[in-house]
Amino acid sequence: MRHYIRSMADTKREIERKYESDESGLPDLTGVAGVATVVDKGVAELDAVYYDTPDERLAASAITLRRRTGGDDAGWHLKFPVSAGVRDEIHAPLSGTLPRSLARLVRSRVRDAELVPLVRLRSSRDVRDLLDADGALLAEVSVDSVRAERLTGGGRDAQWSEIEVELADGGDPAFLDKVEKKLRKAGVQPSAAPSKLARALRETASGGEASGPPPERPGRPVTTADHVIAYLRAQRDAIVALDPAVRRDLPDSVHGMRVATRRLRSTFRSYAKVLDRAVTDPVGAELKWLAEELGAGRDQEVLSERLTAALDELPRPLLAGPVRTRLRTWSHSRRSGSRRRVTAVLDGERYLALLGALDSLIADPPLRKAAGAAPEKVLTRTVEREVGRVSRLVRTALDVPPGTERDLALHEARKKAKRARYAAETAVGPDGAKGAFADRVRDMKALQTLLGEHQDSVMARQSLHEVAAQAHAAGESSFTYGVLYGREERRAAETEAALPQAYERYCAPR
Repeated sequence: MRHYIRSMADTKREIERKYESDESGLPDLTGVAGVATVVDKGVAELDAVYYDTPDERLAASAITLRRRTGGDDAGWHLKFPVSAGVRDEIHAPLSGTLPRSLARLVRSRVRDAELVPLVRLRSSRDVRDLLDADGALLAEVSVDSVRAERLTGGGRDAQWSEIEVELADGGDPAFLDKVEKKLRKAGVQPSAAPSKLARALRETASGGEASGPPPERPGRPVTTADHVIAYLRAQRDAIVALDPAVRRDLPDSVHGMRVATRRLRSTFRSYAKVLDRAVTDPVGAELKWLAEELGAGRDQEVLSERLTAALDELPRPLLAGPVRTRLRTWSHSRRSGSRRRVTAVLDGERYLALLGALDSLIADPPLRKAAGAAPEKVLTRTVEREVGRVSRLVRTALDVPPGTERDLALHEARKKAKRARYAAETAVGPDGAKGAFADRVRDMKALQTLLGEHQDSVMARQSLHEVAAQAHAAGESSFTYGVLYGREERRAAETEAALPQAYERYCAPR
């Protein structure tokens, strides 16, 4: 049933549910709505060895890495959680050693630790295919008799049976609800374990106790430091979690990682009375380096999308010359090699050192006097100070005639609006409570969006001027670039006209 999508490795979205099973086996599923036929596919013998660090860093993040023989998908499998019951499975051919393509995807979790075989699972899988009236596969249902063997740490063996229902590729997840309804009616209950590995680690641990490091579960913020460290931890975790997605070139992954680096740097600066900048400044400098490396191709990608969309809006009579080809050539020349460069950065020792520095800073934060204070006063003062900076910059920009100086001033205001927004996010806390801080987050996000639209127009006009010069030098018409330039000018003017009202609304004292 595995049908993989070819990318840097073979990948599929796995949607499945697991249930407890006893000696009665699989209930009759012929009555499930939509099922016309249940086909017995026989029994497959599967043998899988699961790898992790000795302290089970992958398991702590619900990531599984295994080498499996038997069945129709023998090979190396790496699974990342997406949501409850949904995982992305990346497959590599069977080999004696872990493929480098998969090793890279867990590097942000593993760091310099060794991956070792922790558990061996041998399963007898009795498979049924659920087909619709046209013979199309709806889901694969199996009864797995599992034998688990702990390979390290002097653990014990365990065995159990479970029912697994996996949705066919492209199937409607609602179909799994229909199967579950039938199973529950027959007395079958959902499994308490999210995966075979999780159950195996628990049941084969010495003495039966849970294995691996306990997950971080910070309590509700009490002091100012609690708020700040919780926010820093969330951003560190975002960088680590997004690392595999960036390597796989998934949509918005680079953008997400850049945002996390900006949030960290902004928090260091905004809350300098909470965290000693003698310690945070060097880490902030490394975060700036990472953000710049990540942005090498991302900014160009966003700009190209904007120009292409603007071109799509033009009536055909306004298209003169090979404009689309010229834009593609220009974009490709600016983006060439950016993905390889980002991957090289993530593979480098400097990046690993940065992750280690973030870990150390969060585990042993360089706290200053304000860190132990009640948060309301410190957080309010910090957020309003940052909003005040934005306010002054916007006022200054509006007093300057339209042109380069105003553009630069508005760009600076945009950066400070982000900083104010992140300061307010820190103050809101992990529970996202409503209140003045949440209002400030919304205010600064709205202002940031408006100022971002203006800056995007500035960058688009600069690029159009560059591309038009290239087209002219090649003997091509530059008329269309002029039309696009004029439209971008108008969009910038509309944004500037909206700023006074936005300033009054979003920067008003609280």
